[in-house]
Amino acid sequence: MKDLGPISYFLGVAVTHTNKSLFLTQEKYAMEVLERAGLADCSVAATPVETQQKLSSKTGTPLPDATKYRRLAGALQYLTFTRPDITYAVQQVCIHMHAPTSIHMNALKRILRYIKGTISFGLYISPSPTTSLVSYTDADWGGCPDTRRSTSGYCVYMGDNLLSWSSKRQPTLSRSSAEAKYRGVANVVSEVCWIRNLLLELHTPPSRATIVYCDNVSAIYLTGNPVQHQRTKHIEMDIHSVRKKVAKGLVRVLHVPSRYQIADIFTKGLPKILFDDFRSSLTVRPPPASTAGVY
Repeated sequence: MKDLGPISYFLGVAVTHTNKSLFLTQEKYAMEVLERAGLADCSVAATPVETQQKLSSKTGTPLPDATKYRRLAGALQYLTFTRPDITYAVQQVCIHMHAPTSIHMNALKRILRYIKGTISFGLYISPSPTTSLVSYTDADWGGCPDTRRSTSGYCVYMGDNLLSWSSKRQPTLSRSSAEAKYRGVANVVSEVCWIRNLLLELHTPPSRATIVYCDNVSAIYLTGNPVQHQRTKHIEMDIHSVRKKVAKGLVRVLHVPSRYQIADIFTKGLPKILFDDFRSSLTVRPPPASTAGVY
């Protein structure tokens, strides 16, 4: 092994050191993707996805050659490493890579136009007064117009820093919004348990229970209700896995109003004001101001 000094560039991610914090960005990579798509000089979009847009495999004209679409969608997946704000939009275009249409290509180009307007944005990592784990989870019940499967999304913070995030279509149907949200709770509980075990191996185990914020009251009640109901027997495995962690004191599931449910950005398209607010909460921001040459 060789000490190369303070990190500045790693696997396409540029790292800027400012005031004890790190700023991670893939600006160069994003510009290469835009040039590959022929959109280096395109107009910009305010958000990466339309508010009410739900992509369907039955709309639009099939693309004669899907190679370009698949290459661009794959390239955008790598960009989500430092841009969690486009995770949901990228997930939506990626689930149609097997048979993309003109509508899907337009949605992909909207993501690229959004990136064009925020190409210098990146992820901040800075010292935090607390090291407690806090997570947010949400689900868009029956959001897929083709299969009616729900989309789950979550984000996990350690102090003020974003550690993990996800936007993924659930593998099975949910018969109610509470069921869809509870599956989302089970997903994020599994993730935070992995993070807690990792911290334990690093000899810095969390001293407090991990808080999981959910905006569905019924799903929260299920985490502490020992009574099995007829309507929950088909998610019994998820129920038992979460209740076990709650009973051990490793996890606490609490309610959060929908207005402050940050995980909404991973499950649906949002208006610009709300999107910008949640994007800032994900610590995705413009680069630090440069003071070089200023006196």
